[in-house]
Amino acid sequence: MIFLTALPLFWIMISASRGGHWGAWMPSSISAFEGTCVSIPCRFDFPDELRPAVVHGVWYFNSPYPKNYPPVVFKSRTQVVHESFQGRSRLLGDLGLRNCTLLLSSLSPELGGKYYFRGDLGGYNQYTFSEHSVLDIINTPNIVVPPEVVAGTEVEVSCMVPDNCPELRPELSWLGHEGLGEPSVLGRLREDEGTWVQVSLLHFVPTREANGHRLGCQASFPNTTLQFEGYASLDVKYPPVIVEMNSSVEAIEGSHVSLLCGADSNPPPLLTWMRDGTVLREAVAESLLLELEEVTPAEDGVYACLAENAYGQDNRTVELSVMYAPWKPTVNGTVVAVEGETVSILCSTQSNPDPILTIFKEKQILATVIYESELQLQLPAVSPEDDGEYWCVAENQYGQRATAFNLSVEFAPMLLLESHCAAARDTVQCLCVVKSNPEPSVAFELPSRNVTVNESEREFVYSERSGLVLTSILTLRGQAQAPPRIICTARNLYGAKSLELPFQGAHRLMWAKIGPVGAVVTFAILIAIICYITQTRRKKNVTESPSFSAGDNPPVLFSSDFRISGAPEKYESERRLGSERRLLGLRGEPPELDLSYSHSDLGKRPTKDSYTLTEELAEYAEIRVK
Repeated sequence: MIFLTALPLFWIMISASRGGHWGAWMPSSISAFEGTCVSIPCRFDFPDELRPAVVHGVWYFNSPYPKNYPPVVFKSRTQVVHESFQGRSRLLGDLGLRNCTLLLSSLSPELGGKYYFRGDLGGYNQYTFSEHSVLDIINTPNIVVPPEVVAGTEVEVSCMVPDNCPELRPELSWLGHEGLGEPSVLGRLREDEGTWVQVSLLHFVPTREANGHRLGCQASFPNTTLQFEGYASLDVKYPPVIVEMNSSVEAIEGSHVSLLCGADSNPPPLLTWMRDGTVLREAVAESLLLELEEVTPAEDGVYACLAENAYGQDNRTVELSVMYAPWKPTVNGTVVAVEGETVSILCSTQSNPDPILTIFKEKQILATVIYESELQLQLPAVSPEDDGEYWCVAENQYGQRATAFNLSVEFAPMLLLESHCAAARDTVQCLCVVKSNPEPSVAFELPSRNVTVNESEREFVYSERSGLVLTSILTLRGQAQAPPRIICTARNLYGAKSLELPFQGAHRLMWAKIGPVGAVVTFAILIAIICYITQTRRKKNVTESPSFSAGDNPPVLFSSDFRISGAPEKYESERRLGSERRLLGLRGEPPELDLSYSHSDLGKRPTKDSYTLTEELAEYAEIRVK
């Protein structure tokens, strides 16, 4: 806004130059609305010594030199003017007072141009002044907007129109100022070069919404139809505001993702996509798209869009959630424990969304949790039954992953019920079934013979392990007589356990004790009994008469009630003695563990000791037959 309070410069110059020099002073430029008038102020001077009786003057258009025959605007001597200025020009000033002010009316665009004044004092005292005034014919008011209008800061917008026509005075009004503020009119102001303007001011605090607003000013002249309007668009500067942004985005692993950020600002902002402080993309634009190809879980997280210009900045974030199947679970915890200890096992994984975690063993669910990434399994006092393979399974709607792990429970040996001995003919086999962890050492003890056989003697002991169960088999051949007591002992670093192995299958054991010779003896006894019964019946039939009563029948003697004293006990003691001798001989010599003696050995005994159970039974059978 121009505020003018000083006197025109050219009047000061005129006052200072009085002293007899040729010179003229007029505004270098002046403007007026088409159809109105304009008064071009003008002062001139000449040397004092000339003292002309009459002073004349001429106004030329666009050229100061008469020889060029420029159009005459006004001529005081003849009143002859160019046709374009007929009826339009007259002199307002008094040339005798050195005032050459010119009035032009009914202005039209062709009258715009340069105007020169020439002083005519008579004779050769004529002078064309180089100073001139440029007339500008306008059709719109001049709206002056500050070079920078910032949102939130009060501004002053002015409407200025020329007021150099003494016949017509303009009136100003604002157009489109609703919501901006109330105008205030300052009135008529004088400019530096002696021209006049009408000024109206509008004060307001602009907002970002006012950017681009079309503000108008109207100049009208009372009692005429003349109206002139001018408009200016407000260029309001304001900081960025992000107006367009994705909400939270969910994407499946491997898919394509587009993140859009748009901001409103003036001037346009610098948009930047960032993640964890790293710039991913930036550009000066109203919107910026970030493309992510085949997203992975590593790209899951918060993305930030930053918009900034010289007037401020704004930022917003968007969360990208990459959905994916659980990773292979990891197991951290105790995998080896001693019986009775507390075991804690942690199974963890990563997925989106969080999975259902389950720990099970042999299809039995032990622990489960929903929508958690960790699962803790607590076994307060582990037992051998807890030993084995476990599975941790993680699953969500995008897939399933599982991890197997083993829990090894260490405990003292336990002898299972399957442990026993069995005899078949001349062979005895003993099974010692042991459950333990770690693997035990197993030994078979024959207390009656003071013999211990362990796993290192592979000729007699065979061992096989299946999981936590160890089966050791002791095989004794040549056992024609009753087998000895056998004790199985299992031992590891947690303790030892012993068990006397029971014999299973009594009928098998009986035949094993009797052996092939015993079978012959038994057969002979049966024949003797049959013969005895037959003979008894015959005698009864011969001697029987009607006078006999039932109570006179002789008693029947069964073979089971008859025993030969001495012979079996003698045989048994000798058999045990011979077996023990052979077992004792085993300790000094490596094995063949044959605990019986052969029939040839029996034949080699003295005649007194060769009285066997078989011979006794045969002799008894012969007596009864006779």
